[in-house]
Amino acid sequence: MKNDTKNNILAYIRENNEGTANEIAKKFNLSPQIIFRHLKKMQEDGLIYKIGLPPKVVYRAKQKDQEKPRSKYAEFMDKNYYYISSTGDIMPGEEGFVFWCQKNNLNIEKTAQEYFETLMKYENFKKDGLIDGLLKLKSSFSEVFLDELYYLDFYSIERFGKTKLGNILLYAKQGQNKFLMKEAINMVKAKILEIISKEKIEAVGFIPPTVPRAIQFQKELEKELQLSLSKIILNKKIIDTPIPQKSLNKLSDRVENARATIVYKKDDKFYNKILLIDDALGSGATLNEVAKKIKVEKGAKKIIGLALVGSFKGFDVVNEV
Repeated sequence: MKNDTKNNILAYIRENNEGTANEIAKKFNLSPQIIFRHLKKMQEDGLIYKIGLPPKVVYRAKQKDQEKPRSKYAEFMDKNYYYISSTGDIMPGEEGFVFWCQKNNLNIEKTAQEYFETLMKYENFKKDGLIDGLLKLKSSFSEVFLDELYYLDFYSIERFGKTKLGNILLYAKQGQNKFLMKEAINMVKAKILEIISKEKIEAVGFIPPTVPRAIQFQKELEKELQLSLSKIILNKKIIDTPIPQKSLNKLSDRVENARATIVYKKDDKFYNKILLIDDALGSGATLNEVAKKIKVEKGAKKIIGLALVGSFKGFDVVNEV
């Protein structure tokens, strides 16, 4: 959910003097369930109150001088924090951070400052919004076939766990949640298109998923990007017992799995520069093996790998996504 949804709901209620959950859901094209979660939290924060009983319940705004003051880190949290509870409640921004702190008996202001400092430390690894992952790959493999490797964010950080993008991506895939998939895609779409334009990419390949699911994130991402470029054909070989990459804890096993199960179908073109997109990078074995297959078949001169999220160092296994 966009970070300003809560403010938009509040503005709508104030403008119309009151509003029902269904009216608000229709106005912002969101599910009533999501709106109810926001309304509940806004009541707890003292921003609104409700009157009436089902089926006729309306929400009205309190006077501004009655509202609870926000933390000095509120805007930073709204931009960078995203909490999904164990019961599936989606709490983006400050409200999610406050809930997490209260759940863990942590001082909110002190912990917010620590979160800010920790996230800023990891932000220092980014240049123009990209994290260079090639050094990590070179520390893991004797031969690296990618010419460049980037990710848009780390999957998780110390103490605070999954990043905003890492959290959304995890639950989008595990829960087969199209709303969260859309959230993740909206976060990365502009940067992917920027890379394609800046690098003069001629063809794009999407790393095929290793876990069979009814809704595949990579397919949704491909549809949303609507690229007019040539496509590198990559398929997952059908075998009797599919072994998900994330279930393999040895680097050599991951390399073997990628080598044996991903099929590259070369077309009749030779590309100067191609982009391979993966959703999450743990060891980098899959991207590296796919790049090797393409170079052996002389399919491209330069191959750039891009993962939406990646692990911080060495052979950190992203074994959930």
